Amino acid sequence: MRFELLIPLILAASAPGIDGSGVQSSKYPVTAGEAVVDTYHGAKIADPFRWLEDNEAERTRAWIDQENKITQDYLEKCPSREEFRKRLTEVWNYDKVQAPTHRGHRYFFTRLSGLQNQSVLYCADNARGENRKALVDPNSLSKDGTVSLAGFSVSDDGKTVGYGLHSGGSDWTVWQFKDVESGKDLPDRLDWIKFGSVTFTKDGTGLYYSRYPESANRLKDTNYFQKVYFHKMGTEQQQDVLIAENKDEKEWSFYGNVTEDGRYLVIEVHRSTNPENLVYFKDLSSADSPLVHLIDTWGSKFSFIENDGTLFYFHTNQDSPRGRIVQIDTSKFESSKKAILTEVVPQSENILRHAFACDKFLVAHYLKDAHSELKLFDLNGQPAGDIALPGIGTAGSFSARRAEPVMFYSFGSFTTPQTVYQFDLKSKACEVIAKPLVNFDPSAFITSQVFFTSKDGTRVPMFITRKKDTDLAAGPHQTYLYGYGGFDVVISPAFRPDVIAWMEKGGLFAVPNIRGGGEYGEEWHKAGMKEKKQNVFDDFSSAARWLIDQKYTNSKKLAIHGASNGGLLVGASLTQHPELFAAAVPEVGVLDMLRFHRFTIGHAWTGEYGSSEDPTAFQYLRAYSPLHNVGAQNYPATMMVTGDHDDRVVPAHSFKFAAALQQSQTGDAPILIRVETKTGHGFGKPTSKQINESADKWTFMWENTSP
Repeated sequence: MRFELLIPLILAASAPGIDGSGVQSSKYPVTAGEAVVDTYHGAKIADPFRWLEDNEAERTRAWIDQENKITQDYLEKCPSREEFRKRLTEVWNYDKVQAPTHRGHRYFFTRLSGLQNQSVLYCADNARGENRKALVDPNSLSKDGTVSLAGFSVSDDGKTVGYGLHSGGSDWTVWQFKDVESGKDLPDRLDWIKFGSVTFTKDGTGLYYSRYPESANRLKDTNYFQKVYFHKMGTEQQQDVLIAENKDEKEWSFYGNVTEDGRYLVIEVHRSTNPENLVYFKDLSSADSPLVHLIDTWGSKFSFIENDGTLFYFHTNQDSPRGRIVQIDTSKFESSKKAILTEVVPQSENILRHAFACDKFLVAHYLKDAHSELKLFDLNGQPAGDIALPGIGTAGSFSARRAEPVMFYSFGSFTTPQTVYQFDLKSKACEVIAKPLVNFDPSAFITSQVFFTSKDGTRVPMFITRKKDTDLAAGPHQTYLYGYGGFDVVISPAFRPDVIAWMEKGGLFAVPNIRGGGEYGEEWHKAGMKEKKQNVFDDFSSAARWLIDQKYTNSKKLAIHGASNGGLLVGASLTQHPELFAAAVPEVGVLDMLRFHRFTIGHAWTGEYGSSEDPTAFQYLRAYSPLHNVGAQNYPATMMVTGDHDDRVVPAHSFKFAAALQQSQTGDAPILIRVETKTGHGFGKPTSKQINESADKWTFMWENTSP
């Protein structure tokens, strides 16, 4: 890697220009390198752009401003920018409605109408949301739309609603409360909540929630020692009662849930993002009941479904990497001090991703080759039929209760936004209760699923979506290849309005379900984590080569994009195979694999990636870390995308990677970075900023894949 050491921070730079062929020549700020060297297990590793980790420092802000100006000057000269922005605005203009939550005699749901910046929390007297009343409208809380709704929780009688608010894109959430009938705010206010749960007691007089200790720097400090507290409504947060913690394990996190019957508080304990956890519970019928450690051994996932008296139902991967449903009789645990698992629904050939209880049934959400299937079982595990879905797509936003025979869910696909359904488990009747009207014809597009062979012979599925009149055989076509590949995350068919604009211009949209995800269960996940992470990158490059071999596209027309862990995927792909792609957009990416665990919640990812503090993990992390594999090379056109308030994957990852690529680029393709202000990792980003950012990403990819 070539670095300029101890030189002036920024030299005069000319904005990039575009010649008639779309190829640009660029000059960048010369980013000062400093003599920072770390020693890892005897190896000396330079980190000359360490100073960019302080995104509040004056010289970092000056660097951001200079880089943003170069990026915006470049994009303003691109002929497709206004076309994309106009079309994206049109396609984005539809109502986005969440499946309702039923409490008391009211239904609660969020709705983002058209081009509103943020979703509004409503209540209504029926599931269709007729005569709805706005309870919380974040659009009225900030002029720029950067305050967003993080979630909500409703008391069992439907009289009190708690709601979390994000500000400026940060993951930190402040929870407030409202009397539903009057619409007036209550005095209760809960702070220092991140990645936690808020769950009311049965009588609504109090709630359980997770929080972290206060810290000096919300956006940068490491998040340790999460705890569960009980808050009595009408009191100050300082009076809250500690329920669960572990003083010896700073990385453990706790998520509580009060059972529907109000009898128990069930707490899932996690120590990383891996699908494994412990389970504690507390009998709320007795004020002095102990916290029982029901599952006290690491190694398996136990997701609480619901209880039937002392019988607790769990979705687990213990002895079942594709998932099953088990039952534990907690009354017997009291005497034996051992959780005895009774299998209710055995592992199937498909992947059990989620399960919940409704009326006297268990509803199981399966994945078959990365798309949804819904099956019903009685509480003894006997099959009770299927819930038919409209086609290849994804079901989600499930809402159901044991006390009611009706459930709600949404369903969408690559070309159809989420439609909300109501299903009656007694009559088996299904009806649409909310279907968005869109500014395009969904029937004009088609999705197909193909399978390709990766480098080591593994068979990997991939979805390809296009306009029906786009002839695959008439390629090469401009192609957008998107991936993630990590953390057991499933990339199933989901609607994205931005992709519609790309496909309307004749582009292909390809999504491979690469290893590291959960598409085929825990074995598929483990095949792409830690020392096997290279499999993820090999799967992605194999997908690219398959598309090229089929002559659907070529390396001059192929653009890649991914966000967060997907940003790592793109960063590793463009440094390992720069010749394979024409354009790359790593968004909010984890790009410094030696230091990611030192910021905010990054320590939780060591279960997925490993840690540079471990000598064995250091070797494989160093081998693929995008930042540490930049060298003099002809890189594809690359635009990093990040937000200055990202407190999940701190923006320093993108800052340092951009500086390194700019100094090492030997070709003519641009190396740019787009830094959005007052936004974070992506959640809660205002619609206006989403449209502008998407227009810029599509412009960059389109211009750099055009002939």
